[in-house]
Amino acid sequence: MNTSGPDEQGLRLIPFRGLRYVPERVGSLAAVTSPPYDVVVRPDGLHHLESADPHNIVRLILPQADTAEDRHRQAARTLERWLAEGVIAPDPAPTLYVYEQRNDEILQRGLIGALALSPAADGIVLPHEDVMDDIVADRAELMRTMQAHLEPLLLTYRSEGAEEGAAAVVERTAERPPLLSTTTEDGFHHRLWAVTDPAERTAIETDLARHQALIADGHHRWATYLRLQREQTAPGPWDFGLVLLVDTTRHPLQVRAIHRLLRGLPVARALDAVSGLFRIRTVEGPLPRALDALAGAAAEGNAFLLAGDGGFHLVDRPDPALLARTIRTDRPEAWRTLDATVLHSALLDDVWRIPDAPEHIGYIHDTEAAVEQAERLGATAVLMHPVREEVVRDLARQGVTMPRKSTSFGPKPATGLVMRSLTID
Repeated sequence: MNTSGPDEQGLRLIPFRGLRYVPERVGSLAAVTSPPYDVVVRPDGLHHLESADPHNIVRLILPQADTAEDRHRQAARTLERWLAEGVIAPDPAPTLYVYEQRNDEILQRGLIGALALSPAADGIVLPHEDVMDDIVADRAELMRTMQAHLEPLLLTYRSEGAEEGAAAVVERTAERPPLLSTTTEDGFHHRLWAVTDPAERTAIETDLARHQALIADGHHRWATYLRLQREQTAPGPWDFGLVLLVDTTRHPLQVRAIHRLLRGLPVARALDAVSGLFRIRTVEGPLPRALDALAGAAAEGNAFLLAGDGGFHLVDRPDPALLARTIRTDRPEAWRTLDATVLHSALLDDVWRIPDAPEHIGYIHDTEAAVEQAERLGATAVLMHPVREEVVRDLARQGVTMPRKSTSFGPKPATGLVMRSLTID
């Protein structure tokens, strides 16, 4: 990622007093964590997390009640009660945190702190996806009511392999005894450390001021941060947002696709509508084998795998006339040829005529869950092939946003290991 110029302010990450679970007051740290709110597969995943521990963080990020207002108030009351009972407690002093996620294949380390907010036009924090206004509005009301940031966004920057500054502090800190250590049921081992040395904090601050970041995961929460900041009349805690900042020169992220669940569209009808506009082939399962076929087709052009009727249908080679009629021409070629662009502009908007609203389209990260839900509902799962990270970065640098929910970067930080109150100094 390009660095900021000499007269420009880059990233500014400040310490805060993290809210953390008190291990002695919960069954286990693993049992109270959750994936980010938009990754939890509902309803099954939500119920599983709720039953894992009475204090699972999902009760705060996805509260259950009859109305949105009741949900937000319930979450705020729950957080207040857990603080009063000592289930969650603030750390004694403001700090930056080093956070590590590791499994047999991946090692990811980064810094958790409160990042100064800036609009995309400033070129400091770059979004790469559009957002949905209804989700931003709901998250804003939840944060406003709770006066807290519960989930760190995942942001990336590139140090270009520097052996000093923030990267050096992160690696040195990871050699010390951690504040907490736990292993979640997905097999990831999590560790968290506090960075308390003033010299190390200064090294981090000086280094990050030369960089810009890409939002890897959390576009709706970043948009929410900015909306809530605009509501304030004076500088304060709303000028900063909770983030995990990862140097992908040292710790490259994985990029996965986010799949679509078309609730009111059976597979037979979906295929009938695209007949003559795309090539359609039935491919053999099981799912991993069908995904291999999708990957092969995606290497040659736009391709989608439709499921939901017990089989797998590869849809590729779109009609050039359809693309010419439906795809905007005022965007870069890399944007016009994205699978997500073709899906939304050509298929969803023009061929299938499905509104991009929650009651019509679900966004599901897990491939098996998307297929299972489509089969259960008599709907269509549109399985996507992931876009390359360099394409995402290139478009972000140009100020071009991709269609919403185009990518899933990971591993994502576990929710519940460290939170930020906006009322505790």
